[in-house]
Amino acid sequence: MIKAVLAGEDTLAILPTGGGKSICFQVPALALGGVCVVVSPLIALMKDQVENLRKRGISAAALHSGQPERERDLILDNCVFGGTSFLYVSPERLQTELFLERVKRMNVCLLAVDEAHCISQWGYDFRPPYLEIAKLREVLPKVPVLALTASATEVVKADIQEKLQFKKPQVFQQSFARKNLSYSVLATEDKEGRLGEILQKMPGTAIVYVRNRRRTQELADWLKKQNIKAAAYHAGLPHQTRTAAQTDWLQDRVRVIVATNAFGMGIDKPDVRLVVHLDLPDSLEAYYQEAGRAGRDGKYSYATVLLGPEDTSLLLKKTKEAYPPIETIKRVYQALANYYQLATGSGAFQSFDFDLADFSRTYQLAPVEVHHSLKQLESEGLLQMNEGFYSPSKVNFLLGNTALYEFQLLNETLEPLIKGLLRLYGGEMFRDFVKIAEAGLAKHLNLHEKTIKQQLQHLHQRKVLVYEAQHDGPQVQFLTPRFDAATLPLDQKRLTQFRERALEKAQSVVAYMTNTKECRTNQILAYFGEIATSNCRICDYCLAQKKKKKLEENKLHLEARVLSHLKETPLHPKSIAIHFSSSEQDLLGDLLQEMLESNLLRYTPDGNLERIGL
Repeated sequence: MIKAVLAGEDTLAILPTGGGKSICFQVPALALGGVCVVVSPLIALMKDQVENLRKRGISAAALHSGQPERERDLILDNCVFGGTSFLYVSPERLQTELFLERVKRMNVCLLAVDEAHCISQWGYDFRPPYLEIAKLREVLPKVPVLALTASATEVVKADIQEKLQFKKPQVFQQSFARKNLSYSVLATEDKEGRLGEILQKMPGTAIVYVRNRRRTQELADWLKKQNIKAAAYHAGLPHQTRTAAQTDWLQDRVRVIVATNAFGMGIDKPDVRLVVHLDLPDSLEAYYQEAGRAGRDGKYSYATVLLGPEDTSLLLKKTKEAYPPIETIKRVYQALANYYQLATGSGAFQSFDFDLADFSRTYQLAPVEVHHSLKQLESEGLLQMNEGFYSPSKVNFLLGNTALYEFQLLNETLEPLIKGLLRLYGGEMFRDFVKIAEAGLAKHLNLHEKTIKQQLQHLHQRKVLVYEAQHDGPQVQFLTPRFDAATLPLDQKRLTQFRERALEKAQSVVAYMTNTKECRTNQILAYFGEIATSNCRICDYCLAQKKKKKLEENKLHLEARVLSHLKETPLHPKSIAIHFSSSEQDLLGDLLQEMLESNLLRYTPDGNLERIGL
């Protein structure tokens, strides 16, 4: 695959979670020289990858919504004039004239498209801005593209290559089978109790996925009461709390992380032994990726779903609710424009901090209704929603040395702060945005942190520097000039198609969860269009078949022993079990049930077993 990229060929790589997707573009890009443009949908993941590359001495930058224009300008200049090897770009940035004009002047060696399934309307996470990549290919006609994803059906694979204008079909794909991963679905009415039992039996690090944020904390607290070290993780937590939970888990100070699906992408922990889903995922693609975070070191691991009596009907109900009426979507859009005081025709590519609870309360809307409406506006390419990501405070000086010195002479009260910034963070602040800590500045200058922030804001207003204050919350970005809600260009036919596809995917999840007559791995392979040559031998179905076969082979011998132990007096099943080895005890429950059904045994009123007619 790397050879194909180096040869300048368009390539689609389908690699499972932990399969080394980043290496696939990093190695050839460094070999080719120039700038590798990486399109990625998740800002938090982009920032992590940039930091990791910088730690290795490789120049990298990320371009996304929420950055001040000055910062985006500097990043693009650095890519044009050399020195930057990797430029990570969120897909909505591809639509801007600023980016399209600058990228023409860059020495681009490779275009890498991460999470490439997002370009397909047949995929499970379609994002309209991904369609803009085709325009980028027109600007960079000789630059090869490498598309990467962990999961794609046959129709999605074809769609990715068509939408990215591949010159010829070229797909490298690892098998979707994970030989070390045991899939199982366990029906239960007591999910917490069953989870506790599983964690007591199975050692090692675990991820537990739940659907909503509140549940993460409730379940983590419950696990702690069971003496299991656990932490909660979701996008709504403060940055420091999220980071502490993730670090404690990565360093094995916490055994279990209870999370929404916001957790896991880009996390490098190969020794996860167990992934448990307490709520059903929306699609098998999502389940495959999340379950695949177990056992990336190749050692035996488990992916388990705890299936409640109402879970399948609840999934189908929630999938239908995720597509509100068009009038509801328009009402939410109008409220959003009012919330940010945007006039018709304004607001294109502007980003705003977004507080779902405050917004819903202000306009007396149901939060779930708002959430689903925003998702539909996103699918129509009108908005971009970004989950909470942490961005530290940053400063870049606009004035040169001479002008800055003159400013200090005329503004003595601000001189200590300017000198403090230069002393602590250096001259790099004249060339680029530099991360700062207001608390550290306050301590250094013996001032209150609030005073430091006020002075930085004052310098920003006077255009001495650009000050971007720390933020750590969700953001909404308008991708087009604001429409009048009455003429909002919503495609009813397409929204209906999305709803039907989402229902089809949910029904595939239901079929997988309720199919107890086929190997789990083979069910997943069939969904992704891969032909299985044999059963996996380690999923719940295969283990049950193995147990059934072993029981058949030993049935007569074990039956005789059970009857022998009951010859003198009735016994409790536990009293019978102590006479059998641990491997035999695994078969004993099924055997006793068969003997009861065959009228060889019966229960006495006090709960013991006795022989019948022998």
